[in-house]
Amino acid sequence: MEKSKIDLFLELASPNSQGISRWVYVTEFVGKYSSLVLGNGFSWGRKSSPLRKKYIVKVRRDLTSGNGIDGIKLEGFNNEEHFNQSIRKDIQDAIRKQRCVMLGVKGTSENTTIEVDHKDGRKGDMRVSDMSTQKIDDFQPLCKAANDIKRQICKNCKMTDKRWDATNIKGNPYPFYEGDENYTDDLGCIGCYQYDPVEYRKSSAKRLCKEASDHTTDFIMKKLYPEDK
Repeated sequence: MEKSKIDLFLELASPNSQGISRWVYVTEFVGKYSSLVLGNGFSWGRKSSPLRKKYIVKVRRDLTSGNGIDGIKLEGFNNEEHFNQSIRKDIQDAIRKQRCVMLGVKGTSENTTIEVDHKDGRKGDMRVSDMSTQKIDDFQPLCKAANDIKRQICKNCKMTDKRWDATNIKGNPYPFYEGDENYTDDLGCIGCYQYDPVEYRKSSAKRLCKEASDHTTDFIMKKLYPEDK
């Protein structure tokens, strides 16, 4: 069986029992290791890769001009807890029977097939990571097109800690159904349209009804008792 890029790198690096290796330089990526050659990025060593999930990876960029990676070293095992994206089958089966909560479609084309979306785009809740403690309410049905867009919106929020404003969609009356544009650990994703568009609509309807009622009462009282203004 052909070795993966990570297996080839580990063969070169030869980490010890503590997960510590020597410096491996990109000039060594020749011959049987030529598939390790790095292009514009570090595809087989990105943050989400199995290599970084298992090891602490250090790189150096100071040996040649530019900002390319010159050397890679393993500095021990990564003991951080990692989010498992697997979803229990009964939840998958139930969600896939539903229509997209954003676009209302449920088709067979590439962009309209239903995907099971983690509502929390940051995927930081380890309870949801554990299939034995997952709840169906942790997920929602999104067609591929909507899920792809949400993924980019969540990525931007994670980079900026600024949540997506629901009034970007014409007809949405409020930016958020809880909280404001600033992401906080206490509230997390709750309150963002992308997190739960159904809850956003329910909350908005209740809020609009209350505001309309309050304003109607105020209007009538001013008409009946104008001297009390």
